[in-house]
Amino acid sequence: MHPGLTDKEIISRILQGESTLFALLVERYQNYVFTLVLRFTDSREDAEEISQDVFVKSYRSLADFRGESKFSTWLYTVVRTSCITFLRKKKLDTTSIDNERTSLQLENRESAFKANTIEQKSRHVMVNQAIRMLSPDDAQLITLFYQGEQSLEEIGKVMKLDPNTVKVKLHRARHRLKDKMEKYFSQEVSELQGD
Repeated sequence: MHPGLTDKEIISRILQGESTLFALLVERYQNYVFTLVLRFTDSREDAEEISQDVFVKSYRSLADFRGESKFSTWLYTVVRTSCITFLRKKKLDTTSIDNERTSLQLENRESAFKANTIEQKSRHVMVNQAIRMLSPDDAQLITLFYQGEQSLEEIGKVMKLDPNTVKVKLHRARHRLKDKMEKYFSQEVSELQGD
């Protein structure tokens, strides 16, 4: 079809009236968007709904993309805004949760991760589960840097932080991720490494 086109070329042509080319952007970024959305919500159904919403919003707002950063950086902003809006709306639909119930849910979640690790040998699955155990900011940093392949400067723009601050926070987030991996997946990591 048009595999050699850059994101900027595709966007330029879409804005000139070739709206069917948006399907190329969806194809290129659907896994990226879905992975990011899953960082905000554990529900696959919610993630699918939000991901669809992200592409609708990004299509409608495509003229706002100035090309000052990668398209994926701009798209991440749409993902983040869409997720926050969705979660706020969902929170309004539920009753408030007290600290005791939250702690119990966290304990149950951590126990479920321990129980399920025997069946899950894939490093990718384990890493994603460990990322979900991190704070939202840590998960965001790890996801943007490693899965989104964003530079420290681009992450700084998205998170409104100085690149040096991003570097320090990313370093700390990596250590916390490593701790989660060692705590919950030590046996599986050893098996994967052939120990």
